[in-house]
Amino acid sequence: MLKFDRYGIYCEPARIYIDPWKPVERAIITHAHSDHARWGNKHYLAHHFTVPILKLRLGDIAVQGVEYGETFTINGVQISLHPAGHIPGSAQVRLEYQGKVWVVSGDYKLQHDGISTPFETIKCNHFVTESTFGLPIYKFPESEYLEDAINTWWQNNRAQGNNSVIIGYALGKAQRIIKHLDPSNGAIFTHGAVGSILNAMKGINLQLPETLYASAFTKKDDQGSIIVAPPSAIGTPWLKRFLPFSLGICSGWMQLRGARRRRGADRGFALSDHADWNQLNTAITNTGAENIYVTHGYKSSYARWLRENHKLNAVEVDTLYEGENIEENKPEEIPQSTDIDESVL
Repeated sequence: MLKFDRYGIYCEPARIYIDPWKPVERAIITHAHSDHARWGNKHYLAHHFTVPILKLRLGDIAVQGVEYGETFTINGVQISLHPAGHIPGSAQVRLEYQGKVWVVSGDYKLQHDGISTPFETIKCNHFVTESTFGLPIYKFPESEYLEDAINTWWQNNRAQGNNSVIIGYALGKAQRIIKHLDPSNGAIFTHGAVGSILNAMKGINLQLPETLYASAFTKKDDQGSIIVAPPSAIGTPWLKRFLPFSLGICSGWMQLRGARRRRGADRGFALSDHADWNQLNTAITNTGAENIYVTHGYKSSYARWLRENHKLNAVEVDTLYEGENIEENKPEEIPQSTDIDESVL
């Protein structure tokens, strides 16, 4: 039912693409990160939480929003979207045709983050998966541990007279960080890119703490505050207004020794919007799928693991999806176990 061609993941019977990387007539979008949601398609379909973000990032587009579990049929193919747990509005795409079920998961995680609808297991024959952190060295701490660690780091910086600049993707990770910040520690400021996403998400009702744009920050009144910014802010003159500050980075790559140092950070938090090793294996096993297609990340080694250890028909496929890129790792470059940074665990 599905094939991978030069435009993306194509459902030939329904004549529709999923997360295409070249412009097509009709596209289903799993979520609004730029490697999955690209400009130029004639018609878009996504979960309705994703619609305002697509409009913010892609402009005046023709887009239809649907709810999780809402079923629609195109040329005999039954299609529905289901929670992926990656970011708010992220979806897996379920397609059923002639008795066979395919699921395209997009990006996903099983760890609950407090802002995304939790991942839903969907029984299927064919499962399309990422493997951004598809090595056994990637085992992320529990959410509660990371939330407490970030607030404690902020408290300690404030006690020393420093601001806290914390880095995470503007879409998804920034909202997750903000959701669990303790406002009693001080004011929460955001980079403009983060603030614009927050404005677009107002209808989602995430119930986040109050934030202010970073342009309102003053050294006289706001010292000891926390500033939430995207990776693009690292090393820019924009950061100088917050001196003195401590720089923290939230990324799954922070679990690797040296990743924090290479990015010039004072503290790393192994907080990721992707599944770690255990989550990947749990998700795939629970689907009951015999056929697995690994799209990005450590795809060669992970597909081989699934074949040899789970006896699944697992293959790697070439796509233009990128995963988590705050750290410029080569996905197929396998780190040694000694590279684990235990300070983030």
